[in-house]
Amino acid sequence: MKKCIRFFVFLLLCFTSVQAETTLESLLKDKGKMGSNYYVYSPVFKKQSKVPSGYKPFYISHYGRHGSRYHHTAKDYQYVYETLQQAQKAGALTTLGESVLVRAEALYKEGKDRAGDLTQKGVAQQQEIAKRMYQNFPALFKGDAFIKAYSSTSGRCIMSMGTFLQELKAQNPRLEIYQESSQRLMSFISPFSFDSSKSYMESKEWKEAYDLLYGEVVHPDLLMKSLFKDSAYVSKNINPHDFLAKMYDLQSSLQGMDHVEFDFSDVMTDEIMLGRYQAQNAWWYGVLGAGPLTYAKGPTFAKPLLKHILEDADEIIEADTTQNKNEKGSRKATATLRFGHDTALLGLAGLMQLDIARAQVKDLKELYKVWNDFNLISMGANLQMVFYKSAKKGNPILVKFLYNESEVTVPVACAAKNQCPAVPYYRFEDVRNFYNAIVSKTAP
Repeated sequence: MKKCIRFFVFLLLCFTSVQAETTLESLLKDKGKMGSNYYVYSPVFKKQSKVPSGYKPFYISHYGRHGSRYHHTAKDYQYVYETLQQAQKAGALTTLGESVLVRAEALYKEGKDRAGDLTQKGVAQQQEIAKRMYQNFPALFKGDAFIKAYSSTSGRCIMSMGTFLQELKAQNPRLEIYQESSQRLMSFISPFSFDSSKSYMESKEWKEAYDLLYGEVVHPDLLMKSLFKDSAYVSKNINPHDFLAKMYDLQSSLQGMDHVEFDFSDVMTDEIMLGRYQAQNAWWYGVLGAGPLTYAKGPTFAKPLLKHILEDADEIIEADTTQNKNEKGSRKATATLRFGHDTALLGLAGLMQLDIARAQVKDLKELYKVWNDFNLISMGANLQMVFYKSAKKGNPILVKFLYNESEVTVPVACAAKNQCPAVPYYRFEDVRNFYNAIVSKTAP
């Protein structure tokens, strides 16, 4: 009977921890959220659960997306600017279109040589996350503690890693740090390729659901009428859907840029942004979400990353027990920090079945209410797994999960009779077994 009650409480906690339903009104109150994965990191700090009696943290495993950046494609800056410029020469721009052209030119000049670069807002995000990590878990960063850090070969990720470590060093100059960015890391730091998603993103079931949503919520004609005088000119010279998609990206990216004092909100209206966001959110759900329409295939690309996380944790736990040196010949690490991309992090969240990532939705018109990319892959988004041990012999290693620095739950049941901690703490033995089974599974 006690076991049944304990399992019921476990399920209750899992369901109640899921994000509250999102409404269109709530998106309009924080319009940056309609920018999808360009949303500037905005963690909601909640009171942390009490650590089980006698336990102390001894290791943290982290994966973080780089901070805010310029839009990643220089060609998009050029395309929007030159499309409007050509329309001006043809006398096809409205008065509002003329104004947008001036801004598009300024943005092109600002961003064309910095596409994908980390901004100073992105630098500040990483500094703040690092400082809070240090303050939240001071025991892991005291004295000459050893930290391992890995980065994607992307410049914005290397910059994010460097900034993060610089802040930790500012807090404690005695830290010993190993850091690396190399091609050999990419197999787990950034394991996803968009080309690999074509097989399931072109399935009939997914395309029908997505096309239905897109047709109902995306209206490029509203943008075309505000910018161009002549519908015949648009029909002959412009792909409205393509132009809208690029304008959406540029407008969304502005929130993370430095020293840009304008936006395109007068043409990228709330109605346009709300509709385009719903389509963008659904696209991410299809590509890397754990949804039924794509048979949760996207998250399986994160298996190498999850495997690395588990193996690193096992190595640290073994070293903590035996006092052996790790593979670098150094003392055991108290933190492993990984810096990469939204694709890896989103896939990882779905693969691990975190409460904020495991919504099952077939009607994509309802998706934004329960699953939102800005909760999962905002600029600077991160997962932290914090490991705890007890001085009492025989007590299990525990772990809890923080996503964007807030506690989240996972559907991992406790296999012990008398050693089950209160959620959001889990026995690492149970977590390891649960995730190893997922990693070793050959099909989604």
